[in-house]
Amino acid sequence: MKIGTFIRRIMFLLMTVCLLAGFTVAYKGYEMYREALEETGLQERVEAVRDKEGYTEYESLPQIYVNAVLSVEDHRFYRHNGIDLIAIARAVTNDIRAGRLVEGGSTITQQLAKNLYFDQDKDITRKAAEVFMAFDIEKNYSKEEIFELYVNCIYFGEGYYSVGDASEGYFNKVPGDMTEYESTLLAGVPNAPSKYAPSKNPVLAEKRQMKVLRRMEECGYFSAEEAETVAEQMVALH
Repeated sequence: MKIGTFIRRIMFLLMTVCLLAGFTVAYKGYEMYREALEETGLQERVEAVRDKEGYTEYESLPQIYVNAVLSVEDHRFYRHNGIDLIAIARAVTNDIRAGRLVEGGSTITQQLAKNLYFDQDKDITRKAAEVFMAFDIEKNYSKEEIFELYVNCIYFGEGYYSVGDASEGYFNKVPGDMTEYESTLLAGVPNAPSKYAPSKNPVLAEKRQMKVLRRMEECGYFSAEEAETVAEQMVALH
């Protein structure tokens, strides 16, 4: 057998195995998604979040806070239908380079699906279920509603599980009254709440905030001058 023919057969075999594995994961993920919905419907889960004390509506959020979150969490949020294939491809590439799971590529919608239904384990079947749930969420809710639900059920450290609780706890004010400094600081916390909680690690929190500002500039939400203005506020507060 020629070496070229042998290599082609090996590649075909590997592709077949990968496809079968992919179909298996997708099927198990779909089953997990259906079981989750059968246990508790999507509308019921959403209403449970909306009924939380201190729930903050989208219209009450500072636009700079919204822009900051989109910049660091999902800057193609308004251009995808629940999953971001570009982000997933980048995450897979970075994970392969690192030899471990270092980046998830999850959209805001996927993160909402996880917070509503699934645990935090990086299990591939759970990730597949999360994708199916994200499609369901996008089909039933507007982008503004999805963003609103997301910031009302993520963890900000110090026992704060919503943007309203975090704003009151860290700044003693409702989200709508947050300054540019406070908005961009808070936007960076959910990435690693135990690490970036302003009350515990103010220096690390502000380092993360600088990354938020750079991302906002890269995404076109801030000019270099505007980003510098917020950075100057950081210095002035110290």
